[in-house]
Amino acid sequence: MSKILLLSNGHGEDLSGSLLAKYLVQKGDLVDALPIVGDGENYKKINIRIIGKTKKFRTGGIGYNSLKGRMFEIFGGQIIYFLRKLYLSYKLRNKYDFYLVIGDIVPVFFAWFAKKDFFTYLVAYSSHYEGKLKLPWPCKFFLLSKYAKNIYARDFLTATDLTQQLRKQVAFLGNPFMDKFTCFENKINSFSFNIGLFPGSRFPELLENFKLILEVLETMSKFKYFENIAFKFALVKVISIDKIIQILNQRKWIQIEQKEKNDGLEFKYGFIKINLNWNLFEEILLTSQFVISMAGTASEQAVGLAKPVIQIEGKGPQFTKSFAEAQRRLLGSYVFCSTDYINKKDQINQTINLILKVIYLIKLDKKFLSNCYDNANLRIGESNACISIVNDIKCHEQ
Repeated sequence: MSKILLLSNGHGEDLSGSLLAKYLVQKGDLVDALPIVGDGENYKKINIRIIGKTKKFRTGGIGYNSLKGRMFEIFGGQIIYFLRKLYLSYKLRNKYDFYLVIGDIVPVFFAWFAKKDFFTYLVAYSSHYEGKLKLPWPCKFFLLSKYAKNIYARDFLTATDLTQQLRKQVAFLGNPFMDKFTCFENKINSFSFNIGLFPGSRFPELLENFKLILEVLETMSKFKYFENIAFKFALVKVISIDKIIQILNQRKWIQIEQKEKNDGLEFKYGFIKINLNWNLFEEILLTSQFVISMAGTASEQAVGLAKPVIQIEGKGPQFTKSFAEAQRRLLGSYVFCSTDYINKKDQINQTINLILKVIYLIKLDKKFLSNCYDNANLRIGESNACISIVNDIKCHEQ
């Protein structure tokens, strides 16, 4: 039995960390979590103890955020918060056998600074971005230190690239964020065509993303072709039902009375009908033929499920033009996006053309979905990554 501290840096990283923690606990280990960004909600759901106080930042980190988003975080106290977390991870180092790091250079630096043995799942970096991975300085130095034990990459290309660069074995064993789907049955109904809508998870950005997706649907509403397609919004609890209803009423959407009571809401606008659900991300992803997304992890999971993705570039602070472009390089050619537009109206019209194109490819091109499946294995990997990574850690922890 080992005592392990999980260091993760971001919402998607917390999700992967919580799934790995679950399997480590099943192996008999004692696991605590130190989420560097966010409130660690995914850890709380499975009763993993969180070390220290948490604070949820608006963008979830600096990374590909807009300049405005970066300023929000810096002046919102992220630097001071970061230093406190760094000190805490150092102070507690003797209480744990090793650290498990999930994310990027930040938690890697935390573990190295604490002079603690650590295993690393580098979910934030991929050689698909540039063809050859350029790790931020001095991440390579940290990963070559005696404290860095096994390193796990997020795709085959990155594992091969880093193995050559570091001259030490880097493994690709899949991505833990896909393991949430192993407990769900694939319930796609062949009699309906479902499109999942993912406006993101960070308030207040998700409100603007939600409205932009609504504008796309409203423009489509006069076409009878879309009458029999189910559009399903996946929403997070930070945005209330009352707020959503207020927005839809202001935009003249009409609420549909439901015959059966359930947790979702239904609205219509012309020929378009939408269903709104809270915290049903996995179910909506599984039952959708493809997704329209302004989110990070949801898009990765969709690609991992061999589903095409249509992006809509937003104003940020997270889902910006640069973030969307980087995501396309990461996830491959089955992520579609309108990029060369004159104004918002042009962007919306081009996005609708992409929606029609993807529907056509799914229905009429037999090779399209099989190519999506091949891309899923190459970019994201197979399921049961948690079991593979945890078993590998247990083999090498001594």
